[in-house]
Amino acid sequence: MSESRLYQSIVAELLKLIESGEFPPGSRLPGERDLAERFGVSRVTVREAEIALEARGWITIKTGSGVYVKSRLDAPGALPDVTAFDVTAARSVIEAEAAALAASRISDEEIGELEALIAVMAEPSATDQTAGEADQSFHMAIARIAGNPVIEHCIQLIWRMRNDLPRVRQVYARVCHNDAGDRKREHAAILAALRDRNPAAARTAMQDHFQRLFESMLEATESDALAEVKQRMQQHRERFLAATRL
Repeated sequence: MSESRLYQSIVAELLKLIESGEFPPGSRLPGERDLAERFGVSRVTVREAEIALEARGWITIKTGSGVYVKSRLDAPGALPDVTAFDVTAARSVIEAEAAALAASRISDEEIGELEALIAVMAEPSATDQTAGEADQSFHMAIARIAGNPVIEHCIQLIWRMRNDLPRVRQVYARVCHNDAGDRKREHAAILAALRDRNPAAARTAMQDHFQRLFESMLEATESDALAEVKQRMQQHRERFLAATRL
């Protein structure tokens, strides 16, 4: 794993610990040496992860004192506590309008840019990470092409929630892994509408993409809930059988 991706993985691990309550707001994180040993990385990697978390508003680094978890209400740039469904609903509204705006402005060169990103997503040997990065670049390119910096900023913020909030990221990772074929077809439909310079079709294609994604998320969470119930029932059954043998 490259150094850049390695520190990003430590950022994700620390976020999990913060959000799980192991390191609540106001608490002090363990020292660099302890964290480096815990995660099996260098102290430099831990330091880079902490700098990234400070930039995102999760922690504050006090020289000579330590690293402290910030209150989520007071942290500048803090992300709200939202679900994958919240994020997807917002994306459906904002990114659909971005696609409509982009359809009336897009150049041949920008169409080529989007075609190249879809080719990466469609590559059979592409990993989930590679396809995911191309996916994000595709959506962010449309946000840029739309030509409104406020809309682009809003979409960047939504992608931060999608990538940086652990429970949101986990749902997206599962759904995108299982629905890779649908994702490629849907992005191709969005591109076709943009190539035709048809704002209404581009808006609809983007909305269809998120509608399917929303339904896939419902199926995934329903499956998880059913599995959890089955697991609890099995545990009850085992305890009952154990008790009857006494």
